[in-house]
Amino acid sequence: MNALKPTHLIVLLVVVLVLFGAKRLPDSARSLGRSLRIFKSEIKELQEDDNKPSGESTDK
Repeated sequence: MNALKPTHLIVLLVVVLVLFGAKRLPDSARSLGRSLRIFKSEIKELQEDDNKPSGESTDK
């Protein structure tokens, strides 16, 4: 009943296109992709740091 239907998606895309404009939309998507990539790499690095034995140190 509350499912997102194809017509809802089309209306949503049109609204986003009108608000941000056709020129800024690819730049915004590219920036979002870069941010997500950086975020994922930081999360992975934190998880690797947690998995290291306590005797190891990264400082020399």
